[in-house]
Amino acid sequence: MEASGASKILIVGGTGYIGRHVVRASINQGHPTFVYGRPITPQTTPSKLLLHQEFLAKGVTFFQGELDEVAKLVEAVSRADIVISTLAFPQILDQLKIIEAMKVAGNVKRFIPSEFGMEEGRLATHEPFHSYLERKISVRRATEASGIPYTFVAGNCFARYFLHVLFHTYDNQADTIVYGTGETKAVMNLEEDIGMYAVKAADDPRTVNRIVIVRPPKNITSQLELISLWERLTGENLRKIYLSQQEMHKLIQSRPHPDNIRFAILNSVFIDGDTANYELNGDDLEASKLYPDADYSSIDKVVEEFLADPQPFEVAAF
Repeated sequence: MEASGASKILIVGGTGYIGRHVVRASINQGHPTFVYGRPITPQTTPSKLLLHQEFLAKGVTFFQGELDEVAKLVEAVSRADIVISTLAFPQILDQLKIIEAMKVAGNVKRFIPSEFGMEEGRLATHEPFHSYLERKISVRRATEASGIPYTFVAGNCFARYFLHVLFHTYDNQADTIVYGTGETKAVMNLEEDIGMYAVKAADDPRTVNRIVIVRPPKNITSQLELISLWERLTGENLRKIYLSQQEMHKLIQSRPHPDNIRFAILNSVFIDGDTANYELNGDDLEASKLYPDADYSSIDKVVEEFLADPQPFEVAAF
């Protein structure tokens, strides 16, 4: 049901990997919800068509267009109070077009660019991951320079996606690869919860021009802890192969794109510990503390539900 006076939210890329969860969160929290996305064509995948039908049935208004169709984008932006971009990484710099459209429209009260992964401002990464993140950081700087109020949401690891990757549910590989010692802590959040927190933060006066970090205490875990939980729940003894940081660096340097990026992300998360290796201070906004009444799924619950219903593997947009 639409909440009285609820802000109108436009999600750009709302049928993408994380976008669909943001759309559902916007609907569930009572916001009039709009989606700007590519036109429906005969080449549109069945899964995207189902999402389109689901959202239409729930009252979502769709704007179909490309990001370089300025008039269409401005028209969509002009209908919203809040704009949330959920574009995949290959389109990350296209957000500059969204910023320009918002400046033309002149009505947007908050912009949330497509981040949702690690908190880029706290990372000291190496190539090729550094160049990867520099594009996101350039969008941050353009957002800040635009004068449009913003919120950056660092959602950390997409739990369901990383469970597929770590346990090879999609390629039937028998071995479980342990990165480094397996003891490094990482933050694993359910995709639906990242969407929920993003929508809550988007309409919260406390988060204007701030960074919200999604790091609930029950979702800080290590790879070995995940493996132990997996073995206990399934009754299996997984065969583990340990991959040292030196071996990871060799793979990062030798593998072609995009494999090198994938190994760089795994190294950053599970060896360097970049999602959990810094302290939150009094100035940081942590989502579960900011919204203590909002239910989130602990990583233990996520793993249990994943084993019951793993769902198809999809490439995530970091």
